[in-house]
Amino acid sequence: MTSGESFYGGIPVFRGFTSLMDPALYSPLPDDWSIGVADIVDSTKAIAAQRYKAVNMAGAAVIAAVTNALGGREFPFVFGGDGASFAVAPDDLELAREALAATATWVREDLDLIMRIALVPVSIIRAQGLDVRVARFGPSANLSYAMFSGGGLAWADAAMKRGEFAVTAAPAGAQPDLSGLSCRFEVMPAARGLILSVLVMPVRGVDPHAFRKVIEDIIHLVERSPEGGRPVPPQGPPLKWPPQGVEFEARTRRGGSLLARRASVLAYTLFAYLIMRFDIKIGGFVPSLYKRQVVENSDFRKYDDGLRMILDCTPQLERLLSDRLAAAARDGIVRYGLHPQDAAMMTCFTPSALRSDHVHFIDGARGGYASAATALKAMMA
Repeated sequence: MTSGESFYGGIPVFRGFTSLMDPALYSPLPDDWSIGVADIVDSTKAIAAQRYKAVNMAGAAVIAAVTNALGGREFPFVFGGDGASFAVAPDDLELAREALAATATWVREDLDLIMRIALVPVSIIRAQGLDVRVARFGPSANLSYAMFSGGGLAWADAAMKRGEFAVTAAPAGAQPDLSGLSCRFEVMPAARGLILSVLVMPVRGVDPHAFRKVIEDIIHLVERSPEGGRPVPPQGPPLKWPPQGVEFEARTRRGGSLLARRASVLAYTLFAYLIMRFDIKIGGFVPSLYKRQVVENSDFRKYDDGLRMILDCTPQLERLLSDRLAAAARDGIVRYGLHPQDAAMMTCFTPSALRSDHVHFIDGARGGYASAATALKAMMA
């Protein structure tokens, strides 16, 4: 077991999302760790051009590339829609750097997007008077997701956007190992009225108790709604063939011409579609079990120095959330962004369909987190 595994694996998993803001759940990262941050430059323009899937694929690619580079070892990460953040131990730093560098090159060459990437030492973040603390939330018995507090992740992201701690992209033609990354499911239309992207950040220097109270109020409002606002249908997301994400999945593959990779993905996804459509058990793979795990493992709410949620909610709940956040903003406690749309989308990382810990990243299908972040920035102007 590496030092990273022993630290992160030793953090107890908490189950109830309403406990999210309990400081006792969060453990400080060791001083010699580093924070990795990545985001898409001008993601707002890409989203305006309806390139939602490309933007999400880029963000999820960071997590897939680093996971594969580390041989599947557990490490804390968070998907942000148009980017991702993670933390690595010193033993894993160079592998993570190489994976980040190759991902930035792949994103430029295969997705025609520009990705900023940086690695920031935790010791430097602490020198700013901030911290990076991590908790593990278990949405199901299958897996856990990292939650971050302390203000350090937000500082690292801002530093990256200033051009600090930048990682140089790999040479042209470099391709990360993106095995297991796909986006085969169709978008998921709202079942309760609308899909709401929610982003809530603290005002700098705010009383942490006041901010905690606002976040807890928001979570309690959401928890009263069916399925806690989960945007993934109970029977799993819609699946069609050929899937919308064929082109993206072909580009994640290594070797051979793009045409050959497309043909391979089409053949494989047809096989997978038939298995899922007719509930055919193959070896240890049980389609009904996998679909249930997809629902349970969907990452639709998280905390990384701020609250992020993609909710399937009623217009009444949207008004309640908007009113509570507007009041907190007037009181100088929060900055927030809300973005309503008609559907959610899913990007999947499934290193093995025979294991239960496959990860499914959720974002709004018409702007998502990036549009909520734009609304948040407009508030500050």
